Amino acid sequence: MPFFDAASGSPLHPVARQALLASLEDGWADPGKLYREGRKARVLLDAAREAVADAMGCRADEVRFTSSGTRAVQVGMAGVLEGRRRVGGHLIVSSVEHSSVLHMAERWGGEVTQVPVGRLGAVGVEAYREALRADTALACLQDANHEVGTLQPVAEVAEVCGDVPLLVDAAQSLGWGAVQEGWSVLTGSARKWGGPAGVGVLAVRKGVRFAPREDEEFANLPAIVAAAASLRAVRAEAAAEAVRVRELTARIRERVARVVPDVEVVGDPERRVPGIVTFSCLYVDGETLLHELDREGFAVSSGSSCTSDTLTPSHVLKAMGVLSEGNVRVSLPTGVAEADVERFLDVLPGVVAGVREKLGAEVAPVQGTVVDSLGKRCPIPVIELAKAIKGVPVGTVVTVLADDEAARLDIPAWCEMTGNEYVGAEGTAYQVRRVR
Repeated sequence: MPFFDAASGSPLHPVARQALLASLEDGWADPGKLYREGRKARVLLDAAREAVADAMGCRADEVRFTSSGTRAVQVGMAGVLEGRRRVGGHLIVSSVEHSSVLHMAERWGGEVTQVPVGRLGAVGVEAYREALRADTALACLQDANHEVGTLQPVAEVAEVCGDVPLLVDAAQSLGWGAVQEGWSVLTGSARKWGGPAGVGVLAVRKGVRFAPREDEEFANLPAIVAAAASLRAVRAEAAAEAVRVRELTARIRERVARVVPDVEVVGDPERRVPGIVTFSCLYVDGETLLHELDREGFAVSSGSSCTSDTLTPSHVLKAMGVLSEGNVRVSLPTGVAEADVERFLDVLPGVVAGVREKLGAEVAPVQGTVVDSLGKRCPIPVIELAKAIKGVPVGTVVTVLADDEAARLDIPAWCEMTGNEYVGAEGTAYQVRRVR
């Protein structure tokens, strides 16, 4: 079964498997102990730290390991915020950061400024400059977005931040190559690059005031060794593999936009991490679409509000102002077969058409200027809007009554895609003027 959800977690790299099995013999002891077994474990830990530091572009003594990428973010943010408490409690984050960053910002208790993004998912450098204050303790900016793949202007933002430390979440990009210059704190997750789950990496530059609230974790040294080995292996292959995978995702972007009607391919087409491509289909239920693709043998993910693991629209898609319904994220792992990508592109149009037919998106127009979709979940309100607007003259305003939270994002996005005018909303009433 083709696995196209590498952004959530890549299959275990063969080198990681070998390193994991080999290190089980010598990596079981506490590396802080002075007896022979502890010294063997310390040698493995030091070697792993050197390998990770080389990949991250920092000194070995700036690297520490955590129990996950999320934990690395939490320790990194808390350590800097605590260390710079005398400076102040102001925190800057982008509106499309990973949920681990946003949740930590909520828990911090200080004032938080969220920097908006454009429709391609990138922040503006000047927006960070304007957000800076005398009491800013920390700024956060991901290197590459986890849902749409857009690369952020990390180096430019770091220059703007000056003496304010910049924490960069590099979970999606660390396996593909060097992270942009300028970061003060860098985090990553081994399972994103083909290492074992349960290992996060955290690098803190010397000179950054950092007060971690707990000691470093060494709960699974063999997994740390395997993570370091796999990172070195994928980075050795990354230059050539990135070119190949980028061509495959570019093919998906072009072909999907051409062969699937009423689809929006999102994210920056150029400044993006190689393996991620995301698109949203009108008049499609996201969970149903993912299940149908699974039946065809493809494992993909979604940021849609209609998937079983989330009850609200994706905060990333919402911040970008793009369609959330029928959202599909394809994230290709290293070594992906071209034939699997071609089969996916062959299957996708029929799967989308089948889901739309089941939802009644292709039936005759509905007459009237008021569409009552109260109590109905996406994408039904948009489907009923599309039917209704076909039955009214150009210039007529159609009112959609919808209480699903996704409607606040999807109805304006539908207008943008179809060339109709979004008049506005009052409560649960959305007004759309037919233009074409």
